Amino acid sequence: MITHKKRILTGDTPTGKLHLGHYVGSVENRLALQDEYDCFFIIANKHAFTTRAERPDEIRTSVIEIATDYLACGIDPNKSCMFVQSEVPAIDELTFFFAMLIPFNRVMRNPTLAQEIKDKDLGDKYPFGFPMYAVGQTADILAFRPELVPVGEDQLPHLELTREVARRFDQIYCGVDSHTEDKDYITAGGLFPVIQPKLGRVTRLVGIGAPSADGNLLKMSKSLNNAIFLSDGADVVQKKVMSMYTDPKRITGKEPGETSPDKNPLWAFHETFNTDKAWVDEYRARYAAGTVGDVPVKRKLVEVLNTLIDPIRTRRQHFEQRPDDVIDALRIGTKKANAVAEVTLALAKKAMKQDFFPRTLTLT
Repeated sequence: MITHKKRILTGDTPTGKLHLGHYVGSVENRLALQDEYDCFFIIANKHAFTTRAERPDEIRTSVIEIATDYLACGIDPNKSCMFVQSEVPAIDELTFFFAMLIPFNRVMRNPTLAQEIKDKDLGDKYPFGFPMYAVGQTADILAFRPELVPVGEDQLPHLELTREVARRFDQIYCGVDSHTEDKDYITAGGLFPVIQPKLGRVTRLVGIGAPSADGNLLKMSKSLNNAIFLSDGADVVQKKVMSMYTDPKRITGKEPGETSPDKNPLWAFHETFNTDKAWVDEYRARYAAGTVGDVPVKRKLVEVLNTLIDPIRTRRQHFEQRPDDVIDALRIGTKKANAVAEVTLALAKKAMKQDFFPRTLTLT
């Protein structure tokens, strides 16, 4: 009996190597789902140009780094499709069509865009393509007509925009009634599903650095220099953990310590990565009582994180020595991605009555 797996689309903008925030936010989900679903993982290199257009060499290197991290984490190119965004032209065509369905002020109300403008100190100097990338993300997703999109919490506004585009397209060009429930858009004749997000077990992993001026811990980020990368060596992990920000009001052994994950990254990390919950409970109580200091708790975290990262680190070294294998995995995945996206584009053009000539796209 022939069975058809449901489809997933998710991915990353190549801004460097993957870190622990990526791992618990999305990568874990991808690994768990790649046997059950038909998985597509996009490396969105064109989106990287929104803020780094003058650094194409860096973006190209980041694409390879991300792909290497995917393989090192256990993404299997025989099961999952990892591909390069810029090599799938149907995405660009869909972006243009979708841009006609979304008011500009709606795009600019996207809170993730506003936060990025603030975090990256872009002011009003960002290029036209910066808000356009929010529309491009809808095309990244809908080109593959997935059912689920595993993401981190900060990407939910982008997914809501994608859901709006799917509804709008299906209503205008496929005749779907606006009162149709989201889950029924395809059975009602729509082309694009109103996709559902799938959050990781940790929706926002804090970084290892000090909080912002308002006292809130910052999200783990390469740009904020507060990240532990999946490619970090054991000694680097140790150095970063031992210098991790903790409760500055606490004098070791004399005053109670703050154990809230919202206030102390040390305990946010133990809650997330330490599977020995009895140890966590015991040492959290001791830490709160002031009978144990930062050092033993940090040493335990070093052990926990290196146990997690070590096999990833080993596989990464394997692929770093075989760069052709990384390129081959991307080529195979991109070829498959093009086949799917071209079908979607053809169906979209047919629905829009713009299907004048058939075409065949060939990737060598």
